[in-house]
Amino acid sequence: MDDITALEPLATFCGECNCGCPQLFVDPNAPAERRILLTDDFGQRVQMSVDQFGSLVEEAKAGKLDGIVTP
Repeated sequence: MDDITALEPLATFCGECNCGCPQLFVDPNAPAERRILLTDDFGQRVQMSVDQFGSLVEEAKAGKLDGIVTP
């Protein structure tokens, strides 16, 4: 899908510039295994299921991703 206007935006990461910040969307018209869409500032996209995204969120909440970002 090239047109993101039909998508439901969930979050913009950064959003303090005009550089095409990464964004998180729900595509209500996509098959269940591709309903979550993450775009990056290079024009790439990752699609995943709601269950896969839920797993990612749970791991982040549990601190499993804390080592990725350094202060």
